[in-house]
Amino acid sequence: MPDIAHSIRARLLAWYDLNARTLPWRIAPGAGDRPDAYRVWLSEVMLQQTTVPHATPYFLEFLRRWPSVTALAAAEDGEVMAAWAGLGYYARARNLLACARAVKAQHDGVFPDTESGLLALPGVGAYTAAAVAAIAFDRAANVVDGNVERVMARLYAVEAPTPAAKPELKALAGALVQEDRPGDWAQALMDLGAVICRPRAPLCDRCPLSQSCTAFAAGAAETYPRKTKKADRPHRHGAAFLLLRGDRVALIRRPPKGLLGGMLALPSTEWRADPFSRAEVELAAPIQATWRSCGEIEHVFTHFSLALQVWRAETDEEIDGIFWAGRSRLDGLPSVFLKAARAGLDRLV
Repeated sequence: MPDIAHSIRARLLAWYDLNARTLPWRIAPGAGDRPDAYRVWLSEVMLQQTTVPHATPYFLEFLRRWPSVTALAAAEDGEVMAAWAGLGYYARARNLLACARAVKAQHDGVFPDTESGLLALPGVGAYTAAAVAAIAFDRAANVVDGNVERVMARLYAVEAPTPAAKPELKALAGALVQEDRPGDWAQALMDLGAVICRPRAPLCDRCPLSQSCTAFAAGAAETYPRKTKKADRPHRHGAAFLLLRGDRVALIRRPPKGLLGGMLALPSTEWRADPFSRAEVELAAPIQATWRSCGEIEHVFTHFSLALQVWRAETDEEIDGIFWAGRSRLDGLPSVFLKAARAGLDRLV
């Protein structure tokens, strides 16, 4: 390895030894123990679509309810889906269960300790396999997330915009991976990107790598990574129905595949490009009733935004395919339907 790469590794690992973040799934550098693979895997899956502060309470609650991969494998699908609400992309929760059950059934409840073995598990992609292999098992895997891509883009002033630059950024990161302390190295790069080499207002004066950073030398660190202009996020419309029977709320189980698949939800229309008229809403409602408008809520998904009309009615009927839930259970709904339910309970137009 060239002298500059040795210098980069030595300075970053020395910085990490003094500045590593304290995280509930992490073992501090120099502690001597390896992190629990279940904790590392669970945290990495949660962090794919959210931040450390947001994911941490979910992580701790999962550990409290399912302290091992074997315990998670035995959990009811609906309970895990409800516990996942607020972490985005429910397909990842389904993959979480599939992976836990495969570890239990195929590996006696013990995670494979190689990148290839981890990749063979359902729902485990290249990034997660590399992260678990490096952090939990100290394998020399190239762990590249958004933080690492940003560090590489600035360190080497990579001009190609993302996402086209991803292979180049991964190769640059891979050239710095060594057999020595690969788990600490992976976490050091992540911490540097999260704490110092931030997307906006990077703290270059505190960075242990600033003397080797090409973008910093040019006075242009914040302009990297270069980005391709994003397409406008599509906007969709729909209607949700808050149907009450006494103090209970009507819920349905969404189809197992697709967005929010398998989750309990309020009955709703499809989501489409044009708003629904009142006549269309009444035709789509789960029963004929006096439906009253409770206004509209806005919700943003990763790939589109949604304007959801909220309609409320009362009934004494039993209805096929409906689950009647107490209001205390609504907190387990996906956030878009929890927002709609709260709007329907709080106001009428």
